[in-house]
Amino acid sequence: MKPMEEQIILVTGSTDGIGKITARKLARLGATVLIHGRSPEKCETTVGEIREATGNDKLKAFVRNLSSLSCVRKLAEDIRSEYSALDILINNAGAGPGKGSHGKRPLSQDGHELCFAVNHLAPFLLTHLLIPILRNGSPARIVNVCSGAQQQIDFDNVMFERGYDPYKAYAQSKLALTMFTFDLAERLKYKGITANCLHPGSLLDTKMVREGGYTPRGSAESGAEVVVYVATSPELLDVTGQYFEEKRRGRAHDQAYDSEARDKLWRLSEKLTGIGERGDRGNRS
Repeated sequence: MKPMEEQIILVTGSTDGIGKITARKLARLGATVLIHGRSPEKCETTVGEIREATGNDKLKAFVRNLSSLSCVRKLAEDIRSEYSALDILINNAGAGPGKGSHGKRPLSQDGHELCFAVNHLAPFLLTHLLIPILRNGSPARIVNVCSGAQQQIDFDNVMFERGYDPYKAYAQSKLALTMFTFDLAERLKYKGITANCLHPGSLLDTKMVREGGYTPRGSAESGAEVVVYVATSPELLDVTGQYFEEKRRGRAHDQAYDSEARDKLWRLSEKLTGIGERGDRGNRS
């Protein structure tokens, strides 16, 4: 395991909440931290704040909107053009149920249900496109920030075109990300990359929770501690394919352990993201 001062870490959705605190903690450990967000202003402000708080100058901002698959591809291109190796990928960016207020079904720029697009399809595509430089950073880690809220996937109504419910859409997208993690771990076995996912804690004090109309019960700081633990703990160096509830190994929704359902989701995700259709067959795991 490399010293933290030599590691390069991407944290998506790191201009607010758990992602921002995670990025600050990693910067304090001395890592090169790649900050990601949708707003140039927020990215610039975040880099400045973290630099001032930690004294770490090894920070770089990347601005892309993950509700667009073309922007996900551009983000991967941006990173690969500047870095030949990546040690840790933390897929933290997400859309919450608060985005679907008043019963309206929000859609991504590609016409997919927003939670499924941002919480699952974006990390599915981004991870595939960054696998080559993760291999160069081996031993590398992929950490997906999921949730204890998980809803069984209805493959006949994945986009909730019927009976849209914002909470169920969010919970389904987080189960999808968990299922992706388990399959990814199997496909990357013996390739020097581990893949784990985590539930950082329930109703933490984040913008997503407040937008959803919920009363926070825990701190975003505690959630970030979980992310940093799974991403950097030496004792987890060879651990892969696990779902963590905070810092303990837990059990996800039963569907996450259904290999047929996971295979169906994987093939659907490949189709929706266009993996393999634009010359990235060689980047597949």
